[in-house]
Amino acid sequence: MNLTAIAIIAIICWTIIKLTGKDKKEVKQVTQPQQENDELKQQLTVMQERIAVLEAIVTDEKYVLKREFDNLERNKAA
Repeated sequence: MNLTAIAIIAIICWTIIKLTGKDKKEVKQVTQPQQENDELKQQLTVMQERIAVLEAIVTDEKYVLKREFDNLERNKAA
């Protein structure tokens, strides 16, 4: 093959790739996991905050005392 034929084939291949959008899918594959990773990080932060609130409620003395009263009432009724 001569140099002109190689150049023509390269141009045709490049045009086909651009028209079909094959080069854009690679970019989407990289950005989509990054977006998903960011969303998961946000969800994790929210969950950690909720767990901290629940731990504070459960370890509160009033909560424990109320729970003990509820247990006494159940045992008294039985």
